[in-house]
Amino acid sequence: MTTPLLALSDLTKAYPGVIANDHVSLSIGVGEIHALLGENGAGKSTLVKMIYGLVKPDSGAMQMHGADFAPVDPRAARAAGVGMVFQHFSLFDALSVAENIALGMEAPPPMATLATRIREVSETYGLPLSPDRTVGDLSAGERQRVEIIRCLLQDPKLLIMDEPTSVLTPQEVDILFETLRKLKADGTAILYISHKLEEIRALCDAATILRGGKNVGTCVPRDTSAREMAELMVGTTLATPKSAAHTAGDVILSVTGLSAVSPSAFGMALRDISFEVRAGEVLGIGGVAGNGQDEMLGVLSGELQCAPGMVTFRGKDLAGIGPEQRRGLGVLSAPEERLGHAAAPDMSLTENAMLTGMAREDLARGGILNWAKARDFAERIIEAFDVRTPGAHNAARSLSGGNLQKFVIGREVLQRPEVLVVNQPTWGVDAAAAAAIRQALLDLAAGGTALVIISQDLDELMEISDRFAALNEGRLGAPRPTSDLDVEQIGLMLGGAHGMEVAHV
Repeated sequence: MTTPLLALSDLTKAYPGVIANDHVSLSIGVGEIHALLGENGAGKSTLVKMIYGLVKPDSGAMQMHGADFAPVDPRAARAAGVGMVFQHFSLFDALSVAENIALGMEAPPPMATLATRIREVSETYGLPLSPDRTVGDLSAGERQRVEIIRCLLQDPKLLIMDEPTSVLTPQEVDILFETLRKLKADGTAILYISHKLEEIRALCDAATILRGGKNVGTCVPRDTSAREMAELMVGTTLATPKSAAHTAGDVILSVTGLSAVSPSAFGMALRDISFEVRAGEVLGIGGVAGNGQDEMLGVLSGELQCAPGMVTFRGKDLAGIGPEQRRGLGVLSAPEERLGHAAAPDMSLTENAMLTGMAREDLARGGILNWAKARDFAERIIEAFDVRTPGAHNAARSLSGGNLQKFVIGREVLQRPEVLVVNQPTWGVDAAAAAAIRQALLDLAAGGTALVIISQDLDELMEISDRFAALNEGRLGAPRPTSDLDVEQIGLMLGGAHGMEVAHV
């Protein structure tokens, strides 16, 4: 029997109050693309952190090519042939591609030599990239290429990829998959973490499913439906979001000729954007990361100001009205960056509930904060959105990314907004939690809320939006009924094919 490239035996890691990994065993063969599946908090992140040397297991053992493998830090893991592309890119916007890659290498060669190697590797694996370009000018897909090439230059035996397609268009996903198949043919193994189960079915040779920190089974993805895999992950039947029959009402939010400069040197200015959202309607806005999504949410939430007359709520001009005042009116929002923007990392969930719920949940009077009511509000969010946490006293940073996302979305939904603007509502969230969040948004719309959903998940936009518009280089195409579109058309629109959307209006 062939010796696996990597074998994990009974790996266990516990934190106060929770066993993150409970005697987990799995093996990955040479040239195998192996999926690691599980709902949020199932233990995926802890497991790959142990493989990459970021966390030390409490017990159990790892072997690489039959030899003991116990990396004390990521440097040791890289030296043993393990590379990792994280979900959140670790790049410096002001530096060039080559400079960023050099920073991630133990002993980088001279820059001219490195630039040549970058070109060679990028061409070999179908990831075109100029070493001289400034990272701040790159698209999300191009930034991911920087991270991948940085790993490939170290000739990894095992490449770990965490949610690699969350910021890519369908066309960019195709390019990435071709690259991964070339790596597989060259003998590189890939440990692939994703909540996009159809992608798992198209790409992966095998899958290991974690639930509650334990390995609950394996499957061959191409022989297993996405629903079957999702139900293995959650251990129960998966509910499909359903939209209640309702008719869109009056215009609630109106945007006219919106132009705004980004506060970031590497941001994207908004250019002459116009749209309306009615009561009970879901407007989906899609775009590859970096095309103005953050700026759009900033303007609608009041964090970024615009000229008078550009944004109105029920006919009221919102120019000069900040986020807290807009919340009082009923215009709520949830930004993409959950840890640091949507939630204060070191504050408890109760304190984070207070931060945005103060006005609409009546959590303060006469300057006096009512912490008992804030705790009750936080506990309602935790219960209603199945947030996995020991309690409302826990700090936001103690939650897994998906559970914090459920808390952030739940906090806004339970405040009964008249307008809700959300950027990436289910980013990094497992299938069951994503379905629950989407159902909550659909229920809001059925109750008369006007929703603006900004997302890079095209399946999500197709599922919950009444109309769709593409955001590209700070410009928004004409919204079209989602029923008239397919994913391929939307992918082209995201890439800037505005002529196509105008032709169909």
